Amino acid sequence: MLTFIFCLITLFLLIIELVINHNTKAKLLKKIPGPKNVFIFGNALRVMLSPVELFKLARRDAARWNGIYRFWAYPRSAVNVYNPEDIEKVISTTKHNEKSTLYRFLRPWLQEGLLLSSGSKWYQRRKILTPTFHFKILRDFFVIMEENGVRLTDSLMSTEGKAIDIVPILSEFTLNSICETAMGTQLSEETNATAKSYKSAIYELGKLIIGRVSRIYYHTDFIFNLSATGKRQNGNIKTVHSFTKKVIRDRKEYIEINGIQNVNTEDDVFMTKKLKKTAMLDVLIMAHKDHLIDDNGIQEEVDTFMFEGHDTTASGLTFCLLLLANNKCIQDKIFEELKDIFDGSSRSANFEDLSKMRYLECCIKESMRLYPPVPIISRAINGTLTLSNYEIPTGTYCNIHIYDLHRRADLFESPLDFNPDRFLPDNCIGRHPYAYIPFSAGPRNCIGQKFAIMEMKVALSAIIRKFELLPVTRPSDLEIIADLVLRNSKPIYVSFVTRNKNLS
Repeated sequence: MLTFIFCLITLFLLIIELVINHNTKAKLLKKIPGPKNVFIFGNALRVMLSPVELFKLARRDAARWNGIYRFWAYPRSAVNVYNPEDIEKVISTTKHNEKSTLYRFLRPWLQEGLLLSSGSKWYQRRKILTPTFHFKILRDFFVIMEENGVRLTDSLMSTEGKAIDIVPILSEFTLNSICETAMGTQLSEETNATAKSYKSAIYELGKLIIGRVSRIYYHTDFIFNLSATGKRQNGNIKTVHSFTKKVIRDRKEYIEINGIQNVNTEDDVFMTKKLKKTAMLDVLIMAHKDHLIDDNGIQEEVDTFMFEGHDTTASGLTFCLLLLANNKCIQDKIFEELKDIFDGSSRSANFEDLSKMRYLECCIKESMRLYPPVPIISRAINGTLTLSNYEIPTGTYCNIHIYDLHRRADLFESPLDFNPDRFLPDNCIGRHPYAYIPFSAGPRNCIGQKFAIMEMKVALSAIIRKFELLPVTRPSDLEIIADLVLRNSKPIYVSFVTRNKNLS
């Protein structure tokens, strides 16, 4: 009797294995290089790791396979790519514009904002929001960023010579900047405590969401929502939404009293004649009055841009300061460039100075090559597609590993070296247009990339004019984790020493 039961169970498991791991889709994917499937579980078990080990696994896989490998865990199928030819096929067209199913785990937080929406909704929102990052808007934003840059350097003055964790300081700078520019709301002493809670909640959400992605049994909403992890996530989402709702409420109250000041421009208007180029939240509020967006839509976009507008830039600044502290000769070259721009004076920077910071911009680009703030993006393959001579079935999602793309030796000589000269104009000639994509590329690229570069230039130039950066944390000390944004598992320390004579 026991033998019969054992045979019955074995037969049942074999049938499940056959259905799950030997169907038409699975057979197509098996032609692509990748890890061996485990009986029934496919590749699901190998990604159930800590955030540190999960990041390391992706790097090992990238070193093992040449630009493409697969993942299979029924019903999830994915192809991982990190060569520019395949990436161009996926993101240069609107056909594969839709984000992969992995992004649905962000929906309780970001809902249907620009990051996650698709189709006509994405197109309409993109059309509304793109002009809010117009050149003349950025010029107005510069004044606010410069003031925040002064506050940033003032806060560093009290740390003279000490090893300090730069992550919270830079995060405060970027959060203040996005609130005061795109959102038109200055954080007060009253909101500083809630702002700290907001940042902590975002860090926690990143860990929880990645933990959910790597554990396939949490992919079912019912199971996840009953778990302790799901309840923690819901608590953090409430904290985040509470903060962004206050930002929206405060701006609406201001507009009711003072109205909206549009940028003086003769350029085209968009959507309606009433919606001239102005700050992002103001545009959304005006669009609401014209019935182009509802209250929930405003909330979606504010949540999306508050997160992306401060967290990614803080990550970019963090790793750039780390690299500059550990490369004195490059830091000195930036300082010399700034001396020339400011003619040895201590005057405040103006908007025109930014375009002269050419070597600093090369340093920012090189930093984001080595440490892209968003190390991976993912798209849904809508229609049969051939990548690296392999047929990718419809419904597969494509993970684009920007981190590994940027470190390919066939694209960047000595790829682990920090060499800003790579981005001098003459050295960029002939480089594949999809070899370097820190802000993604194609129709769905980041609309805030000019804002981010400007913000990084303002912060870095203000810091380097006043301080010499001394290394504490070394690149070899880094232990990066799998997260929504590139983060280290531990604090990143830098020491700031006041220069003897400012710009002299």
